[in-house]
Order: sequence, then C-alpha cells, then structure tokens
Amino acid sequence: MIYTKRKHLHRYLGQSAALDTAIRYLDTADLTALTKGRNEVDGDQVFINRFDYQTMPQEQAIWEGHVQYADMHVLLSGHEKIGVTNVEALTETVFKPDEDFKGFDGPVEVWFPMTTEDILIVYPEDIHMVKVLDGDSALVQKACFKIKV
Repeated sequence: MIYTKRKHLHRYLGQSAALDTAIRYLDTADLTALTKGRNEVDGDQVFINRFDYQTMPQEQAIWEGHVQYADMHVLLSGHEKIGVTNVEALTETVFKPDEDFKGFDGPVEVWFPMTTEDILIVYPEDIHMVKVLDGDSALVQKACFKIKV
C-alpha cells in the first residue's frame, strides 16, 4: 500500500512498468476530461474507471478486494475516508473473478483521509472500503487507476 501526497508520487517510479505508466499519465493528463466509466491508458495493463458518488456512513459501505489489479485512488473533487485492512484479518464473502472483485467482512484496521491532494494505492492484499463519510457528506468525483500486478 502507498499513501502519499500527489506531489510526491514521482518517488514511486521504478517499482513496476504499469505503475510507472499510471504515474506518468497522472502527471500529464487532464483527468477532468475523462468520460464516466472505463478510460483506456495502456490496454489491460493500466486503465481508469471514472465515477462520481455521494459519501455514506461506514455501515452502508462495503469492502472490496482484487486479485489482478492494484487501485490508485485519485479524487478530482470532494473528500472521503478509505478504510484498509490486510486480507488475512478479514473473511471473504464473495468472489466474482470476471469482475476481479472480492467482498469481505471484518473490521477496519486503518482509515486514510482523502482529498484531491492525496493518493492511495492499494494492492491485492489491501482490502479497502471506499465512499465513507469524512465529516460531512460530500460528492466525490474520482479517477481510479487500475494497475495490473
């Protein structure tokens, strides 16, 4: 897992070719021009899911995990908090391999406050709970980079 400020993300170049592609794209692209849904960057190696949502109480949010991809969360507007727990501390409840989605039950180990200045990259062992209120309710516009691992 990587949690950093957007201005420091370049320090993580060199860890993998797909992560490098995502970081360089973030540095040069106008993310506000993305269309909602899937946006291509480098085929199945790196792509971006662009979506909007209203934050919600933790009790309404769900856990998600992935097998094939790391997620790089980039907020275009709004604020939220994202909970993260290691996969070994949770109980798997559902697996949808065609969607690269796993659902889980269990407690949140760590909360990460997210604004447009923050970057959170979660790997397959980092199960995450997004869309959670951080103070007041907010409309979040997000670009979630999917990075093949």
